[in-house]
Amino acid sequence: MIQLISTYDGSHTLYVPELDEHYHSVYGAVQESEFIFIRNGFDSCDTDPLNILEVGFGTGLNALLTAVKSMAGSKEVNFTSLEKYPLDNGIINALNYNIFAGEKGREIFDLIHSSPWNTRVNICRNFNLKKIETDFTKEQPSGIYNLIYFDAFGPDKQPEMWTREIFTGIASVTEKNGILVTYSAKGEVKRNLKACGFEVTLLPGPPGKRQMIRAVKI
Repeated sequence: MIQLISTYDGSHTLYVPELDEHYHSVYGAVQESEFIFIRNGFDSCDTDPLNILEVGFGTGLNALLTAVKSMAGSKEVNFTSLEKYPLDNGIINALNYNIFAGEKGREIFDLIHSSPWNTRVNICRNFNLKKIETDFTKEQPSGIYNLIYFDAFGPDKQPEMWTREIFTGIASVTEKNGILVTYSAKGEVKRNLKACGFEVTLLPGPPGKRQMIRAVKI
């Protein structure tokens, strides 16, 4: 059974005993997401509109932080997120991410999770969301994206999500000079990204993690 865990920055994550895996870093869930996906992903993209593909919707934390960031800026963001196993409402309602997301945090978080699957919805100013319930290992997403949030469970827990075949599919929907960011810095992940046409850079990671990957489609 999935367990609710408080991380070092006070924000929640979830622990999956069957995989012995957490959804986010125990050193700080919000801190990790902001560092990897916002600071080293979103903030690096000047494209307007900005089309984002997230692999692994999970708790909706990355979507929430991106929505808040979008609302404070001027560029329009189209956020498409893929998830094979949506969480149930009881777990979602227990998460405390809204207290880290400003005065409209709860409203935006609730809208993100109450929006229908497989339908594009305007969540707030400048932020449009389409959640897709799918098995990414079997179904290729459509569209062209400027930014990829690759946030699947780790390569040692979910190896089928980190193969060369998966990154070939990612590369096919990533525009030239598009950016991919992920928390993993494993050698196999770097090699697979390079083989699929990405220039890979290792960046310092968030607290508790030495490095992360930022890759650019060439």
